[in-house]
Amino acid sequence: MFASSRRRPRLAVGCALAAIAATLASPVWAEPAPTYAALLAQLGQTPASREADALVDAAEARVRQARVRPNPVASLQAENAFGSGPFDGYANAETTLAFSQDLELWGRRRARVAAASADAGTSSLERNLAVIDTAGRLALVYAEAEAAERRADLADEGLTLALADARAALALVEEGREPVLRGIQAESEAASARATLDEATAERDAAFARLTAVAMLPAPVTAIKASLLDQAPIRAMVADDTVPTVRVAEARLTAAERRIDVARINARPDVTASVGLRRFEAEDATALTFGVSLPLPLFDRNRGNIDAARAEYRAADARLAQAKQDATADRAAATARLSASTSRVSAADAGVTAAEEAYRLSRVGFDAGRISQLELRTSRAALINARNAAVDARLARVRAEIDLARLEGRAPFEGNI
Repeated sequence: MFASSRRRPRLAVGCALAAIAATLASPVWAEPAPTYAALLAQLGQTPASREADALVDAAEARVRQARVRPNPVASLQAENAFGSGPFDGYANAETTLAFSQDLELWGRRRARVAAASADAGTSSLERNLAVIDTAGRLALVYAEAEAAERRADLADEGLTLALADARAALALVEEGREPVLRGIQAESEAASARATLDEATAERDAAFARLTAVAMLPAPVTAIKASLLDQAPIRAMVADDTVPTVRVAEARLTAAERRIDVARINARPDVTASVGLRRFEAEDATALTFGVSLPLPLFDRNRGNIDAARAEYRAADARLAQAKQDATADRAAATARLSASTSRVSAADAGVTAAEEAYRLSRVGFDAGRISQLELRTSRAALINARNAAVDARLARVRAEIDLARLEGRAPFEGNI
């Protein structure tokens, strides 16, 4: 009775393990992703980069437009024509052809060009910042895809180890050295490992899809060959005033100051000069006309626009002060995170080495019957957790490198590629 009752669960466990193992034998075709360096070289083709380039082109076009002088105005005027009495018909008419030109006094054109040039400089710095942000996003998506692939590989290896341990437990059950319950537990552990692998595979496929979309690749990515997680971060210390966000804030402050000058000059009268030729039909004679016109600043002195420009300047100055404070704090935080993540990677690698040795010794002891299945399962779980912790540590190091690279105005890992 005992032998037959043992055989039925063993058979069920063996069939379940065979079904799980069969799913691992399917062939895999991989389409490796381009290297991070290759993707970084094509960064200018991304939508964010193209948008930033277009905004720079628009700003430069406004500078060219600001340099253009206003067009002259031509006017043709007829007086004393087609009236009554002596003004019947066109015989006594006076016809005047005149041209008028805005003189743009008070440095109006120079201030307009300076304001447009300041806006163009801001757009150029914003484009550089947008490119850096895009490079950081690309590095993060690439590293996350690689991390997801490693986790899937670790889950696959964990399933392989669980199946091997389950077979060993099944052999002990068959020999009568372990109760049937151990075989059922082994089947449950293998099924759990299979579920973990399915979840990790789904996360890997989703990460590959995100990388394909962000990098604008023509074919879906199914594998990553060139590692970014193993890249060593670089340190390029720069001054706080050269941080891209600070430089953008400074450029915006300069542009706001230029707009104050424009508003002040626009409050002055806009002088227009004119010259013309008048034809006197009755006398069959001609004469020149000339004059100057300007508005009288009785009601509108552009005070509202001047006050608004000054308020915008104060706001830009406050944003610059905030940007400098943030740059100092963010640099200290990013440097600390990078140092901590580097130490974490070293510790995690040491933990993996220790966990591998512990699992090897546990497996030897289990096969010899010196330790229990519970101890073997614990050492296997510790090994899998240690390897996943090593992946997490490398991903944290990449994130720290991305944050520091943005503050230093460069692409992540730019010095290593």
